[in-house]
This record gives sequence, structure tokens and C-alpha cells, in this order.
Amino acid sequence: MNHEDDSGFSFIADEMLGKLAKWLRAIGYDTVYHTGGGDSALVQRALREDRIILTKDLHLLKRKLARKSVFVISDDPREQFKQVVEELGLDLESDLFTRCLICNRKLFPVGKQNIRDKVPVYTYLTQDKFHECPDCGRIYWSGTHKDSMLEVISSIVA
Repeated sequence: MNHEDDSGFSFIADEMLGKLAKWLRAIGYDTVYHTGGGDSALVQRALREDRIILTKDLHLLKRKLARKSVFVISDDPREQFKQVVEELGLDLESDLFTRCLICNRKLFPVGKQNIRDKVPVYTYLTQDKFHECPDCGRIYWSGTHKDSMLEVISSIVA
């Protein structure tokens, strides 16, 4: 098993649920976004990595091996997020913003001096704490985007 998640939940989202995958990563859940490869590959990976399948595909749910799964009802990513959080009782606070929203890897703190040329000048001058993705190199900091996401998370589960 290749888990980076201590929460007890790891997910694999089908290709119709990319935004949901991003929201689950935002609250710290190990969430693979499966694109291409078909349903068989998705189910096999879910089994191999002990992941819960998130899908809007009823045909996929009918597979015997897709027993650990959640059928996502809405087409609205916010409603999808709310459904999964409520149905599984997910923790919204413990691991906020600890994963790369793009790669799904755990972020690590990086010294300000090491990212000078990787962020906008204003950001460099106004922020002190930065995190970096070990795979894609994306840099994260606490800014207005994070505040907006927190507002959405709070409103969704309120």
C-alpha cells in the first residue's frame, strides 16, 4: 500500500470529478484523480491502493470489485464536496492545505530565501511562510485564494 494519508481515507475520483478531487485535497485527503485508462484500471488501482472510489458512473458501481465506493449525486462540485464530507464524516480542520491541489503530494515547508524567484515580488515581500510540492514544485502561501477556499468550505458544511 502506498499511502501518505493518516486520516484513514484515501480516494480515487473518476474523470467526472476533478473539482471534487481538488476540494478533498484542500482539506488534506489523499485523492487521486483518475483520467483515462477506463473503469477497470480505476477499480484495480482502488483495490491495490485501498482507495474509496468516488464516481458518478452507475455502471462502475455495479462491478463486484467496486464495493468501497460513493455514488456522487450532484453535478455541482460544491454539492459533491458537501455530500462526501457529510456521508463519510470527513475532518475539515486537521490537515487543511497540506497537499498539492494539482499533484496530490504532501507539501513541505520551504524557507523564504529558497523561493525568492518562484513567487511574485509582492508575495515575497508580504508573506513569511511558504510550502512547496516535492513533485511539481508549486509554491503555496496563505493569501486571498486560501481565504476564499476557507469561506467556501465553511459555507458548504454550515
